[in-house]
Formats: sequence, structure tokens, C-alpha cells
Amino acid sequence: MKIQSLPGFVSSLLLGSAVLAQNGDYQAPRTEWGQPDLQGVWNFSSDVPMQRPQRFGNRQFLNEEELEERRAQVAASRAAADEAAAQLVLDPEAPEATSNPGGYNDFWIEVAGLGDVVRTSHIVHPEDGRIPDAVEGAPRQFGGLGPDIPGERPVRYVVGGIAKDGPEDRGLSERCIVGFNSGPPFVPSLYNNNMQIIQNRDTAVIMTEMIHDARIVPLVERPALHDDIRLWSGDSRGWWDGDTLVVETKNFTGLRQTFASTGTDYDMVLTERFTRTAYDVVEYEFTIDDPSTFTDRITAVVPMIKVAGQIYEYACHEGNYGMMNTLRGARVDEQRLAQGDALPERD
Repeated sequence: MKIQSLPGFVSSLLLGSAVLAQNGDYQAPRTEWGQPDLQGVWNFSSDVPMQRPQRFGNRQFLNEEELEERRAQVAASRAAADEAAAQLVLDPEAPEATSNPGGYNDFWIEVAGLGDVVRTSHIVHPEDGRIPDAVEGAPRQFGGLGPDIPGERPVRYVVGGIAKDGPEDRGLSERCIVGFNSGPPFVPSLYNNNMQIIQNRDTAVIMTEMIHDARIVPLVERPALHDDIRLWSGDSRGWWDGDTLVVETKNFTGLRQTFASTGTDYDMVLTERFTRTAYDVVEYEFTIDDPSTFTDRITAVVPMIKVAGQIYEYACHEGNYGMMNTLRGARVDEQRLAQGDALPERD
């Protein structure tokens, strides 16, 4: 049987950790250069919705009654997972599965937030916590783990594709170019929700686990890149605003979506704010300003929790057999059709 409640189980073990971040008296430790020390590995998993359910209106936080209800749900989820695990029997003689199992089962999914779920949404602006209307004519593309959705190149989304004529028809994460949560900005997703900050006096390095990308952010004045120079992760410049590291990123390629399956990031200006609010918490805030995509800016807050570990290399290109086999399988199907053979049924 399939255990459905692992995210709830993990969350129940860690309830309460992030509440420490509400202590306004916390003073972040300093590096040898006197800067707030943000270094370490941080996890941004979350089961808070990015967009606020409309029943909450403009309210950013759950009330105490809703928090207790949430805690009870987590406890019940944990009990159900324990009971399911106790009843699990592995039968080596069981018949082979005949249906498509899908992309992942719940064992691999890492969406449980580390700490109490106190927010009604990650988006805090607009005030209703909802994604603003798109500008008329802004492109929209949708991908997923199911069948291909026909469309035109460039494919700006990360998972799925429009065809199998070549790698350019596949999503950016399938091509090992941009992970589905590698940012910028960082958006909680299925798994690998980890990043690392490394500091020097004049530089901060923001390294993601997914696709193993490192942004080198200068903290000193440096001439802006020419507008013709465009990067997948943009060109980032940083500075200190009190105890907050502010990172502004421009010069995106336009080959990625701005946000929520909408737009291109060509004109996007992204501002990220990293503030250490407890020993084990960095409050991460990002603001997307892209007037060619949305009618208003988007600001979201995502807590990051300290991880007692390290990030291992995510060697995507070196192990990307899926891309090669996807294209090879399409060529085999074409040969069979050319010979008049029927293709096997697939889910």
C-alpha cells in the first residue's frame, strides 16, 4: 500500500522550530568583517500555499484556533502514517504493476514545512495574497509530468515539453538548465529545497542544491552589465541594509517564465532580502517587478531553516539519461510507424 502522509509526519517532528524567528531581540552573529553571518545550508520546504485561499481575505496569519486545528491535523496525519507503516507487507511474489506509477510517490516528496504553519500564504503583496492579473498579451505556458502539451519554442517552463523532436522541445529542468526550485527566486517545490550561503568581505555566493548553480553576488559597486548581456539566473548585485542582505537581479534571458507559468523574465527586476531572525532561521523575502508581465509587483516571504549538513553535487547533465532515452524512444516510435507497426499502448 502507498503511505500518503510522510510530509505531515516530518512536519510534526519539527513543529515549533520557526516560531523562534518571531523574537525581535535576536542579534545575528557577525563574520570577521563585521557583517551579519548568514552562512550555512538552509532549507525552504513549505506546505504553506504560495497564493492565499480567498477565505482569508487580507489576513496574513492564522489565528490561534486555526493553528490548533492545523496541529491536530498534523498529529492525525502522523498517526495515520505510523499505522499504515505498521500494516505494510512486502510480497515478493506480488504481480508486476500494469499501470503508470507517475513521476514520484510520496516517499520522495519534501513539501513539509519546518515549523508551525502560521502564514495563510507566502505572497504578502498584493494585500489579498493573490497573484495579480497578467498584462494583456503576456505569454502563458503550462507543463507537467503528463502528456506533452503542444506549443512553440522556446519552452520556458521547467517540467514536461511540447514534443520530442529535440532537446529544445523539453522543459528547462529536463535539459538540466534551470531546476524547478533553483530560482531565483527560491520557491518551495517537491524536493531539493536547499541552498547555501557563503560569504566573503566583498562577495556573497548563493548556491542552490537543484542543478547545482552558484550565483556570485558582488557587495561592492561595480558597473552594470550591458543590456545585451543576458544570463539564465540574471546579473545579481548586493548590499547590506542594516542586518539584511539585499540582492537585486536584472538581465535575465527572457527564456524563462516570470512567475506562475506567466510571462518572460526579460524585463524582470528581482529583489531578494535575506535576514537572519534566529539561530536556525533566515527570513527570505523576494519581490518580482515585471511590468511587461503583471499589473502589480509580487512580494512573498518564505522562511528558511538551518540544516545540520552539507549540499552534495547535483550532477544533472552527467546523469541525464532520461533526455537521451526520451529522444531515442521517439525515434523508435517513428521507425515503427514508418514500417506500419502499431505502437504499444501507454498510460
